[in-house]
Amino acid sequence: MKQTLMAQKERIAVVAGLRTPFAKQATAYRGCSALALGSALVNELIRRSDLDPALVDLLVFGQVIQMPAAPNIAREIALLSPLPPTADAYSVSRACATSFQAVANVAQAIWLGQCQAGIAGGADSSSLLPIGLSDPLSVALLDLQKARSWRQRWQAVKRLRPAHFKPVPPPVAEYATGLSMGQSAEQMAQRYGISRAAQDDYALASHQKAAAAWASGALADEVAPCHLLGEGPPLTQDNLIRADASLADYARLKPAFARLGGTITPGNASALTDGAAALLLMTERLARQQGLAPLGYLRSMAFAAKPVQQDLLLAPAMAIPQALSLAGCRWEELTLIDMHEAFAAQVLCTLQCLADEAYATQTLGLAAPLPPVDPARFNVLGGSIAYGHPFAATGARMITQTLRELQRRGGGLALTSACAAGGLGVAMVWEGA
Repeated sequence: MKQTLMAQKERIAVVAGLRTPFAKQATAYRGCSALALGSALVNELIRRSDLDPALVDLLVFGQVIQMPAAPNIAREIALLSPLPPTADAYSVSRACATSFQAVANVAQAIWLGQCQAGIAGGADSSSLLPIGLSDPLSVALLDLQKARSWRQRWQAVKRLRPAHFKPVPPPVAEYATGLSMGQSAEQMAQRYGISRAAQDDYALASHQKAAAAWASGALADEVAPCHLLGEGPPLTQDNLIRADASLADYARLKPAFARLGGTITPGNASALTDGAAALLLMTERLARQQGLAPLGYLRSMAFAAKPVQQDLLLAPAMAIPQALSLAGCRWEELTLIDMHEAFAAQVLCTLQCLADEAYATQTLGLAAPLPPVDPARFNVLGGSIAYGHPFAATGARMITQTLRELQRRGGGLALTSACAAGGLGVAMVWEGA
């Protein structure tokens, strides 16, 4: 019988992380499914890891834009990979925190002794959207299928109107509120006084840092060239980064979610993106046995949820102190902090609230606010505003990117966090190898 690793207090190691280049919607991966992206990525991750695939006994993978033909995308990816068919595989979805959830599930399985090595990740394609049918048309088609006479068939279709044949794209609004993420972020910007200028400044810096990261070669080993359509050369770098933009370029963009007084534009928000990312996790002992050098170790993780009617994207402010407490460290002790950039406004609101005494003590229940963030330690290679945001892949990208940068800086502790639809948030603390 396997002994649980919680009793052994064995660390969970991340030994590899890889992603595809991220591509703006309807560009390099136009027509590619999330399954194609995820399968190509996982196969390349296994090929590069120099590990016997038979040792990997779990794959947890996610997608946010659901692919009807492959609802359990994880199992399909596993079957298209060198993993043994006996390897367990299942799918998860936690909106923008999906691959964080995949990591959590693999980590928990390792802690419980249910597996020794697992792959966690996610993929999304915003270029191949599942288009649905209206409810009246769906009901009519089902009634037609079950009809046994011409009269029953006529009864099924006579209620239909031309509008019922209009295709139904995936929803972009919160089910509970009817507001899009952008509208909720705009509300937060107005509530906390985050100016358009501050958001544009932040977005420009994100692109500049991402461009510098590519130019320095920092990302070369964690991004696999991707060639899925068989036309032209493979995509080797993210194609959303605006290396040469200026503040004047941002200033010319019109607000996207509130025409009068709006501050959020396509320039200071993350874009619809296609891509995949994954991590290989295992026990520290197995890594040593296989001669693999870990990128780092999972120290703690915390998930949080809040009401959605106000401050929808502020749940990371709840999760971050919890993760720090579980890790036994303080905010100012972190070598690196990497926060998902759904919107510049959301990042700036979160940092402002964490450092605000009233919010920290009254809303978060902390003894004191967190110190203002040191820019030299925060999103140092840029974030989702620059790289793009394939919803289910972003967390795995952030973790790989952060652990590799932590290595370059000689180790220490790092925190990765993300907001997600539904008023959800996540934070994870990592220890450098």
